[in-house]
Amino acid sequence: MATLRDIKGRMKGVRSTQQITKAMKMVAAARLRRAQENIINAKPYSKKIAEMLQNLLNIEKNFSNPLFAEREVKRIALIVVTSDRGLCGGFNMNVIRKAEELAKDEFANYDHDGNLVLYCIGKKGNDYFTKRPYNVVGSYPGIFSHLKFEFASGLIKELTAKYISGEIDKVLVVYNEFKSVIQQKTTIEQLFPIKPFEAKNDETVQDVNYIYEPDKARIIGALLPKHLNAQMWTTLLDSYAAELGARMTAMDMATENAKELIRSLNLTYNKVRQASITKEILEIVSGANALKES
Repeated sequence: MATLRDIKGRMKGVRSTQQITKAMKMVAAARLRRAQENIINAKPYSKKIAEMLQNLLNIEKNFSNPLFAEREVKRIALIVVTSDRGLCGGFNMNVIRKAEELAKDEFANYDHDGNLVLYCIGKKGNDYFTKRPYNVVGSYPGIFSHLKFEFASGLIKELTAKYISGEIDKVLVVYNEFKSVIQQKTTIEQLFPIKPFEAKNDETVQDVNYIYEPDKARIIGALLPKHLNAQMWTTLLDSYAAELGARMTAMDMATENAKELIRSLNLTYNKVRQASITKEILEIVSGANALKES
């Protein structure tokens, strides 16, 4: 049975842990507000470019671009976006599990032949896949501490060149999409080939006879890289915000669990203390009775 000193030591340790988890929750909450602002600022730009491309492509029916071309898939690139740090619940394992399911099930033949390549963004995913028999050709740990748009545009530039040259025939991204502080959705998005733009139910394509300068085809060609850059950038912002939301939730739960554990340990401490006091009283009474009898 644990002694009073052991229980007090455990209570002290749990209180220290509680202070750490509470502080981490507050830090995550502060960073999450900034991350949400970044998403709010970035998504209108991404959405507007997509709308412009949608309108132009619906007008320019004969436009052709290799980025839209469907071809025989011989080599697939999978971009796995995880976090650089842990203590965020199942955030990283959800993405890793989904990526592994794709590699082992849907793309098993490509993986077996060495035609499935991985780009690991974030330390946790990179550590996981580099220690296993996967063909990791791109490792990007530590980018979320100084997340910059230049990283997203550089990666898109590299992937675009490889897709156009035929080195890669399909590119998918697996990441956690930010829904709310308590909800993250593991999402798979296709980057290449670019899927046709489809109007949503509440959207209509503008049928206005604009005069374009330069011609529509060249405008589309100029907008496509911007669209892809914005898509990758919002993906990274989504993942970072989702990570902070998951960490905030995990640290809140850890703080509450520590509180409950302290309460339980306090009850145990009182019981052991009460039993010790009762034992001492019994020993005193027994000693007094023995003296009387003698």
